[in-house]
Amino acid sequence: MPISPYTLSVWVLPLVLAITFHEAAHGFVAWRFGDDTALKLGRVSFNPIRHIDAFGTLLLPALLLFTGSPFLFGYAKPVPVNFRNLQPLRAGMVMVALAGPATNILLALASAAALNVHQLFEMLSADQAQWIVDNLWNSVRINVLLAVFNMMPIPPLDGGRVAVAILPRPLALPLARLEPFGMLILVGILILLPLAGSQFGLNLDVVSGLLRATTDSLIRLLLLLTGNT
Repeated sequence: MPISPYTLSVWVLPLVLAITFHEAAHGFVAWRFGDDTALKLGRVSFNPIRHIDAFGTLLLPALLLFTGSPFLFGYAKPVPVNFRNLQPLRAGMVMVALAGPATNILLALASAAALNVHQLFEMLSADQAQWIVDNLWNSVRINVLLAVFNMMPIPPLDGGRVAVAILPRPLALPLARLEPFGMLILVGILILLPLAGSQFGLNLDVVSGLLRATTDSLIRLLLLLTGNT
């Protein structure tokens, strides 16, 4: 399927903004809890160039989107955090990890609310209004998906970092050791396992299905809260 400039404009823009705000939020909260590593490296910034990973932010989501993948995900350059500098340590780890997904939910809420500002669209042509609506809808979808996906309890995702911070040490340490293999685990359970199951007529797309159901439910809740019913 050819990718049109219009399709790129209504998907890439909200994706880049979602990831930029997500990563900047991590860096800002880390700084507020005592670690200025990201600040010194210029990562507490709304400049998307500082956060974009050419493959993970742009090429991978585009590839998954236009090959009909059962699940869409991507990633940015991780914000460096020296957790030993966080005070208090456990609370700092939790708040730094939650900052990204929380920011995405706020962006999704703002985008959903903007869909209901009819005065905005009355001042525009039909084509301009449709472009903004498509961007806002995709912003809601992308931000909610990014928040839900990142809360999976697998390091280095934010949910994994939260789990490591709050679990008792005998459980937290083995989970923390999975971090170098986290992305491989995700690719396995989200892509390779469903593909393998399909070869034997089995539906092993359980995790993706759960993520989609959670994402859809949260989107419906945000639309309800903003009067988009």
